[in-house]
Amino acid sequence: MTMFHRICKFTHVSRILSFSLGTALLLSSCSGLKTAPAEKPEEPISIFTGKPGGIKFSDFVKKDQPGVGSPVNALLWRAALDVASFVPLDDVDTFGGSIVTEWHQSADNPDQRLKLTIFVLGVELRSDAIRVQTYTQKKLGNDWVDSGRDEALARRLEDLILTRARELRAASISETTQ
Repeated sequence: MTMFHRICKFTHVSRILSFSLGTALLLSSCSGLKTAPAEKPEEPISIFTGKPGGIKFSDFVKKDQPGVGSPVNALLWRAALDVASFVPLDDVDTFGGSIVTEWHQSADNPDQRLKLTIFVLGVELRSDAIRVQTYTQKKLGNDWVDSGRDEALARRLEDLILTRARELRAASISETTQ
């Protein structure tokens, strides 16, 4: 073997050794890495309370669970939409059971406006399954100033929603018995 062939063979062997050694060093350096466990996904945050908790949409589309349906009473929900229909709706969350309206100014009292937040809280048609909050503002010059809540109006709206839900239930019962 000539000197040239020996040098080429030595160079070829040294390249293989260098590649193998480099690969071994690279792989061994990875073994020293410490991996952190995957972070637990955060719970949904309620936009109304700002607290953790809530219901994911995917919880309601699972078909394999018997009895899974709407998390709120459908009659109360429909009645709440009917009663709130006099005010333009701002946000409607069917699965969370909340309805938020825009500010509404009546023609009778142009210096006052009203905003409603309606919560359907349960799956049964009961008086404690509906809660209405009414917010009012008064106009001072060109600005609107908060004037608090109107609790009496909130109670009347809750009663209207319950009455409408009972009417809807009676209508659906009479349709099924005919």
